[in-house]
Amino acid sequence: MWGRFSSDNRPTHETPAKSDAAIAVPAAAAVSEQDGATDLRHSDQYLALKLNLHAYLIEKYNLAALDDTDGARLLSDIRPIVRDYVRDQGVALNAAELDTLVSDTADEMLGLGPIEPLLKDDSIADILINTHRRVYIERRGQLEITPVRFSDEAHLLRIINKIVSGIGRRVDESSPMVDARLADGSRVNVAVRPVSIDGPLVSIRKFSRQPYTLERLIAFNSICPPMIEFLRIAVQTRKSILVSGGTGSGKTTLLNALSHHISDRERLITIEDAAELQLQQPHVGRLETRPPNVEGRGEIRQRELVKNALRMRPDRIIVGEVRGEEAFDMLQAMNTGHEGSMTTIHANTPRDALARLEQMVGMAGMPMSQESIRGQIASAVDIIVQTQRLSDGGRRVTSIAEITGMEGTVVQMQEIYHFVRTGTGEGGAVLGHFKATGVRPRFASEAEAMNLAFAPDAFNPQATF
Repeated sequence: MWGRFSSDNRPTHETPAKSDAAIAVPAAAAVSEQDGATDLRHSDQYLALKLNLHAYLIEKYNLAALDDTDGARLLSDIRPIVRDYVRDQGVALNAAELDTLVSDTADEMLGLGPIEPLLKDDSIADILINTHRRVYIERRGQLEITPVRFSDEAHLLRIINKIVSGIGRRVDESSPMVDARLADGSRVNVAVRPVSIDGPLVSIRKFSRQPYTLERLIAFNSICPPMIEFLRIAVQTRKSILVSGGTGSGKTTLLNALSHHISDRERLITIEDAAELQLQQPHVGRLETRPPNVEGRGEIRQRELVKNALRMRPDRIIVGEVRGEEAFDMLQAMNTGHEGSMTTIHANTPRDALARLEQMVGMAGMPMSQESIRGQIASAVDIIVQTQRLSDGGRRVTSIAEITGMEGTVVQMQEIYHFVRTGTGEGGAVLGHFKATGVRPRFASEAEAMNLAFAPDAFNPQATF
């Protein structure tokens, strides 16, 4: 039986039998020899063939030996296996296409196993692994189940450990939950037994290989041109911005897009739990929290990083997400010479974002009255941008509001733009448009003094965008 290892850990080769684990490749999967390898890579039939072949190989190959196998040796090992497999399945491939399949299969085996092709598919936004038996993806805002699977729980745990060990973190029974990231910045969350009852759960939030800009978001109907111009001027006039929204609403994507309009002459310090911001400026210092070690020591929290960032001569501090007592130090920074700083927060409305921020400042344990806390927030935060993931899976900037100060004990806001939903279209698509409220921002005169004028009809409440 082929697939056993000889004394030098190389597979011995015999003619393969059909694997029950492999999903049958339909006759339509046969690829014409006239098609090039590039066209082949982008075909649905090729993806199905590659996933099926990988499922076949992971049952027959000694997975533990892969850690000590380089790419060149693996290519030579699996070439005859792949050739016999595609012939046995009745798939017609020319020499170039076979080379492509062998190369991609080796990449999957040395990479992150069965999910490697999903990571390379730019149309996929999220990969959700529900134990080793089932893998879902999100594409265009909708969840889909895939034929991808792992051979067993040990195989999935091997891939998980490969991910988390790459950034010096661990996941096991004593530390069953972890946030990590891939080399491209994609965010990974893992939960294993005992907190995950049925087996490991992995969520991967992929990042676009081409960083998003505010202009690119127009193509997704996430924002309109006057809102882009407003945010661009707000960034350039150093207004501190709070991006608010629910999970998966596009907060981090918007924060990345906003950062494109920060001057290259400024020094930026980013602070995150798991580094995922993709800032394009040349002068960026990146800080990341650290969980406690096995002995429960060595933890570094966001609050400590914010305090340290103040000593690093930043022009702006960008906090990936504010979620605790670090909110107090972040507001202090915004009020003491670091205007134009940005962060994100989980909240459903701009008013909810202020309430959550107030609660987080209270977590710092400082002897401050409610009125004092609200005064700090009103003087530190200038703009709140609300994002929302709608029922059709689309992400919209649903509101842009400006904080105008305090009236009594209440933080005052004025909405500048909002999204108006008008109905539901075919397939459940959300219909609507963006509108200005007619309110002109208070910093408009400051922007004009910097030769950053708004368009004449930018705040026309009669116009729809």
